[in-house]
Amino acid sequence: MSDINFSEVTEEIQLLADLCQCNSNIEASLYTEYKVNRGLRDLNGKGVLTGLTEISEIVSSKEIDGENHPCDGELYFRGINVNDLVSGFTSENRFGFEETVYLLLFGALPTKEELSNFQDLLSTYRTLPTNFVRDVIMKAPSEDMMNTLARSVLTLASYDDAADDTSVPNVLLQCIRLIALFPLLSVYGYHAYNHYLAGNSLVIHNPQPELSTAENILYLLRPDRKYTELEARILDLALVLHADHGGGNNSTFTCHVVTSSGTDTYSAMAAALASLKGPKHGGANIKVVRMFDDMKKKVKDWENEDEVSQYLSDLLNKKAFDNAGLIYGIGHAVYSISDPRATLFKQSVERLAKEKGRMDEFKLYSAVEKLAPEIIARERKVYKGVSANIDFYSGFVYSMLDLPEQLYTPIFATSRIAGWSAHRMEELINAGKIIRPAYKAVATRKEYESLESRKSNE
Repeated sequence: MSDINFSEVTEEIQLLADLCQCNSNIEASLYTEYKVNRGLRDLNGKGVLTGLTEISEIVSSKEIDGENHPCDGELYFRGINVNDLVSGFTSENRFGFEETVYLLLFGALPTKEELSNFQDLLSTYRTLPTNFVRDVIMKAPSEDMMNTLARSVLTLASYDDAADDTSVPNVLLQCIRLIALFPLLSVYGYHAYNHYLAGNSLVIHNPQPELSTAENILYLLRPDRKYTELEARILDLALVLHADHGGGNNSTFTCHVVTSSGTDTYSAMAAALASLKGPKHGGANIKVVRMFDDMKKKVKDWENEDEVSQYLSDLLNKKAFDNAGLIYGIGHAVYSISDPRATLFKQSVERLAKEKGRMDEFKLYSAVEKLAPEIIARERKVYKGVSANIDFYSGFVYSMLDLPEQLYTPIFATSRIAGWSAHRMEELINAGKIIRPAYKAVATRKEYESLESRKSNE
């Protein structure tokens, strides 16, 4: 049997692809004619209501005299403003991610004893099955860490005798295990790639039970296992701010949809990972970093606002970077005036930039944050305001933490698994119908032709 090149697009495949594209192209006007809200968003950009949740809430506008008016963005976890949550644990010099996970899962802030017990529980489950790293992660390294992570999650089902049990206690146990294991699966997957495909030394550390999730990520990743307190605190903040974002974001909605079918936890989380992997979702911060890399090469004087503005204008007019006409990290599907996560993050970003000696880059980011909304408003018709979103700064933070780009999205997943778990539990507990939206068929009906009478599609 001859080997097959899986990445080769042959002439035959290209012809079939052309046929597929020709016969699958729907006229854009039909979406308006049949009142289809593409992307489940109406013409004003507002999401179509598809469910109810108690887990998190996004506020981007407020009703005044019967009309909605944009406002500074607010984010609530289980009814608690994220600003207050962050202020609470930072003022007490504590790591906040574990507390945030508890809040999302159980709907209330833990007491000191409850938090300690929950931290111990996560540490207990932060252990992979015997030889899992060798037999699963190391055996098939990939350049794509999200694929590696999804494969590892699905493989873990083979080690679970109750993988298909969807009772609340069992699903909760599975979710807690996955929350505990995502840092290991992500970092070990990177080490496998870095050794077998990139040709570097193989470094594997065991997690430390006394360390927080953020500390363990840095401890596991770095060959010398060293990190500063500020580095760990800022990574912890990133995990908190990414932990959940309403029920309508693509990966969380995916988790709801797949959970509604009655499938197992591992499949539901793998589906959510597949969604998060997309560059329009979890991969957006990588686009921001690469855009700035290009900007730093093209803009000679980073402090010259005219030069920066011209580059941003070129971006919008498809003359710079990837010619997509986008300023990555600016604008959000929901927020208009501000993204509260970006606002919270920026304060810490500046502190880290000072520690790392990268204030010149921070000033460039700040200039783009200021100028981009003005340029977009001038050159584009927008139905609402635009502002920097959390992706705008998160990639810069990860680069200052010396996290490899391959781990940017898996770190996002390591945080968002908390929200996915809470939403999966909510979907199961409320046991609604399988989620099945309708699609309007617009194909022209045709008569069946016998094989002998058919003409070529070419």
